[in-house]
Amino acid sequence: MVKNWALVIGINDYNFLQPLKYARRDAKLMQNLLHNDIGFERVFLFADDSPNPHRPNLLQFIQKLFAHPFLEPEDNFWFFFSGHGMIHAQQDYLMLADGHPDDIANTGISLQYLTECFRNSGCENIVMILDACRQQQPNHGGFGSQTQQLADKAGIISILSCRPDETSAEIDTIQQGVFTQAILEGLGIQGQCATVKRLQQYLNFRVPELLTHYKYPLQTPQINSQAARSPKIIVNKYANLAEIASQDLNLSPKEATHSQELAKLEQLWIRTNKLENSANHHNSNSIVSIAEYLAGSDTQASIYDSPVNILAQPQHQSTVTITEPPSDYLSSESKVNYQQLSALLAAGDWKGAERETVTLMLKIARRETAGWLDIAAINKFPYTDLWIIDQLWVKYSQGRFGFSVQKRIWENMCSEADGDYQTWTQFGDRIGWRVNNQWRFYSDLNFTANAPEGHFPAAATVDLLHVHQGWVVGLFGSLVGFSALAARLSHY
Repeated sequence: MVKNWALVIGINDYNFLQPLKYARRDAKLMQNLLHNDIGFERVFLFADDSPNPHRPNLLQFIQKLFAHPFLEPEDNFWFFFSGHGMIHAQQDYLMLADGHPDDIANTGISLQYLTECFRNSGCENIVMILDACRQQQPNHGGFGSQTQQLADKAGIISILSCRPDETSAEIDTIQQGVFTQAILEGLGIQGQCATVKRLQQYLNFRVPELLTHYKYPLQTPQINSQAARSPKIIVNKYANLAEIASQDLNLSPKEATHSQELAKLEQLWIRTNKLENSANHHNSNSIVSIAEYLAGSDTQASIYDSPVNILAQPQHQSTVTITEPPSDYLSSESKVNYQQLSALLAAGDWKGAERETVTLMLKIARRETAGWLDIAAINKFPYTDLWIIDQLWVKYSQGRFGFSVQKRIWENMCSEADGDYQTWTQFGDRIGWRVNNQWRFYSDLNFTANAPEGHFPAAATVDLLHVHQGWVVGLFGSLVGFSALAARLSHY
């Protein structure tokens, strides 16, 4: 069974350094995310009001924990620190509660030492997140450069709150460090970032957005160069088919069913799986299920079971009267009848067809009660049904609307399936989901035949902004959902 362990540290109260306001809260929120949302079994927390975060105490814990390897290569270890970071003799140090700026080497813990300890854990999947650039040291350069070098050398994913010449902000209004706020969003339901690359994209747009909104100086999150180029999955439950297939296999999804590749696929599943909620997630049936996903089976087996708000339900009742059934008989592997959708589209009732599309997709995915699709449901959505829905939209719009139309437009604008948020906004501009640099609410879309090419279906990629404001199209979560849908569409 894959193990998922983490060490989380957050320090507000320093004896000899400027106190911080929200580092402790940042650490506790990170502990909650890792344990309750991502599924880590063991998360060790050191903060002002839990085990004493002074250097002797923490060193003793680290020395004991890392004295011998305790994890396997496929396991996962994450380290999070929110507090002060400083430089001495070109070496990066994390400063604990008793850290002294005049004696950094003897009162801090060096990143050199920590990265050596992390490698001693025995696992190959190590993520280090540091919100530690709190102040500049005159004539010493900035914290972080050595850390990134060490991480590249050790094969560790290192995520820092800002560049060495910047400082990391705490914002009173949100009572958090801005970087940690963005990290929590990116790894949670708002950002749904499965890979290092996707998380970098989220941080690159979200941190400046928050700082601009609250009128704070710029800071630029940094991910070490080797990790930033990696498609490695770090939060399994958000991974789409393209991201799964890219994990060291060099396979297209259609190729993943060959028997000689199943052994690689099993190792991939072990390496990428981060959820330990059930031992059933790790049995051989789960391995077969992944192969079935990639082969196009519409099996209803559930591997990933955490929610992602990809499909929302805009409220609408059609006013079109359907006088006779369409001539073409439409049914599917899922025993779903598409005559109602066909009739609505034929009548040009785009809003009614949107609502029917939502209803049908939820029914097919068996997600009516939940009311939205998660990534797992998109990953295993039956090909035949997705093809029928798409082709009905294409047919009755004379080729202007449909998932495949949107996918074609996206691919013409972006050479990579996991394009960044800037490209996503340009895509929104192109298909009319954005006007004057603002994403449109679902209710404000153009439900006429004159809508821009690719304008519909929109309901499959809207994100709930606020229950009292309605549905807004195009936020970052929509990009993730669209990428998952596009990956599924690539099979036909």
